[in-house]
Amino acid sequence: MATQGLHLILLIFFNHLICLLGRKQGAGFIYNGFPQAQADLHLDGSAKILSPDGLLQLTNASSQQMGHAFFKHPFDSSEKNFSFSTHFVCALVPKPGAEGGHGIAFVVSSSLDFTHADPTQYLGLSNISTNGSPSYQLLAIELDTAKSAEFDDINKNHVGIDINSLRSIESASASYYSNTKGKNQSLQILSEEPLQVWVDYERSLLNVTVAPLRIQKPNHPLLARSINLTEIFPDHKLFFGFSAATGSLVSYQYILGWSFSRRRELLQRLDLLKLPQIPHPRAKQKQTSPLLVVLFVLLSLIVLAVLGGVHLYRRKKYAEVREAWEKDYGPHRFSYKSLYKATRGFEHRLGKGGFGEVYRGNLPHIGDIAVKRVCHDAKQGMKQFVAEVVTMGSLKHRNLVPLLGYCRRKGELLLVSEYMSNGSLDRYLFHREKPPLSWPQRFVILKDIASALSYLHTGANQVVLHRDIKASNVLLDSGFNGRLGDFGMARFEDYGDSLPATAVIGTVGYMAPELTTMGTSTRTDVYAFGAFMLEVSCGRRPLDTKVPAEKRHLVKWVCDCWRSDSLLDAVDTRMGGEYSEAEVDMVLRLGLLCTNVSAESRPNMEQVVQYISQNLPLPIFSPDSPGIGVYIPVLLEAAFTSRSSLAPSDSLPSPHNSMFVTHTITYGDGR
Repeated sequence: MATQGLHLILLIFFNHLICLLGRKQGAGFIYNGFPQAQADLHLDGSAKILSPDGLLQLTNASSQQMGHAFFKHPFDSSEKNFSFSTHFVCALVPKPGAEGGHGIAFVVSSSLDFTHADPTQYLGLSNISTNGSPSYQLLAIELDTAKSAEFDDINKNHVGIDINSLRSIESASASYYSNTKGKNQSLQILSEEPLQVWVDYERSLLNVTVAPLRIQKPNHPLLARSINLTEIFPDHKLFFGFSAATGSLVSYQYILGWSFSRRRELLQRLDLLKLPQIPHPRAKQKQTSPLLVVLFVLLSLIVLAVLGGVHLYRRKKYAEVREAWEKDYGPHRFSYKSLYKATRGFEHRLGKGGFGEVYRGNLPHIGDIAVKRVCHDAKQGMKQFVAEVVTMGSLKHRNLVPLLGYCRRKGELLLVSEYMSNGSLDRYLFHREKPPLSWPQRFVILKDIASALSYLHTGANQVVLHRDIKASNVLLDSGFNGRLGDFGMARFEDYGDSLPATAVIGTVGYMAPELTTMGTSTRTDVYAFGAFMLEVSCGRRPLDTKVPAEKRHLVKWVCDCWRSDSLLDAVDTRMGGEYSEAEVDMVLRLGLLCTNVSAESRPNMEQVVQYISQNLPLPIFSPDSPGIGVYIPVLLEAAFTSRSSLAPSDSLPSPHNSMFVTHTITYGDGR
């Protein structure tokens, strides 16, 4: 029994000894800080372990210093396929007011004797005579923060591989591969932020990888080089550690943690939360002279005066007109400052019309907008005017240009609507710089505007008379859908109210004959829509003085073509004959029906929508039916002579008169 007990004690002893040797020679070691590492480390020069958290300091930012910290126990590299892996965290902290130090190196050496080494660019590893000597057995991974012409350094922020000399055989600017971004990111070695370094040697390949503290190990190394350690260290005795130095350039150089293993798969991960904190040195405060204090006070007063002037200028620049009654319309009001910034100071002008100019802009959370600037000097009717602006903004239909709100500033009113990316329809009908629209596109636009007008006449809270339907007031969105805009002549009336006659208003060629005697109604909008249908189909304006007299009036000419059994001859030749004859025939005849000289004989917009959607057949009529294709020059000329400009003046309307809300205009010449 005694013999068995002795054997058991010896077995335990030898197992413990093998574990210790394995810890030193095989499994490696790990230090999350160095509070208990004094016995395992060989320190010399300025190197020391700072209490109480165990921060290993190699240099203290004094000039001409060098410090070394090596694991005391050597490793034997004679075994076949010798390999090692190490991971350490270091920090090179600049001294306040100083340019920076010389750097730090991870070192594999055959000796712990560096008494003949020099600081400065030699990093405490060699001197001018031993550097590059065949007897100088050393492998170093340098983190260099000074550019040395002697060693042909690439810059003052690089990582290099050195063999027996401080002249690197492989080097690269400090950077790391970002696993998330898939590319290299630059890295500053000399900073107050810790830096991770991995050095892996396996099957004669040396890989060096760096990364910031909170980044996991990159998938690609910064440096890779094939190296034969046996040629460098023929006696196979290797010491691993660190060396750092200062010269006239100084910095604090620290090692926060170190893990080492003979096998990469056995390398223990450093616990970053247990690493010691880095001291952050502060520059010494100098006593401020009275003269500097006086200069600082004077400068402060000047800056305050300038800032005050800028503030007053900006207040004046963005000044707005606000009255108490506008509180009810708060959600519809934009600040002038937001519109000024959205349009970049009203830089991108889209067009100019009779009522003002339109600018393109972009508002956060809204997107692209069009801002109309309308000049006014009227004080009467503004409350009613803004009320009608807000009412127009409440109209919801996919084929209306949405009015988003307004702003009042000094002598101008700003109206904000959605931006229509393809501009106004007339530019595609009459301007050669735009490609011609196909018939399917035109047919869809006609349906869109018919639907919008039907909504204005019967679907809104009030009857809305547009009173200026024409191609230049139809805008196209990104999908070439038609949007009816420019409600500058629009009028609101309650359902069932009689519509008293007002001054003749509209555009020549689209105006119903009864306007001069009966005033506006939903039927006058129908007449204008009929002229618009012919305009889109024929590619001609309703009244064109540049063509022969027999073709001058579009309604009459289309009817004459029908009468001569050649109705399709009126179709726009720019379409190249590619259209549906049945659809074009129906649209032209519907246009003539809507422009009947007798208002009672015209369909309403609900019926027009049914006809154009082909849900209801057109009534039977001929080019010789009463009121079809009739042109009454006396009424048109009387209207034209009674009002040389058939658009309202730039004054604001009185209540229940024509609404002066031009929230969009032609994106171009304003016709």
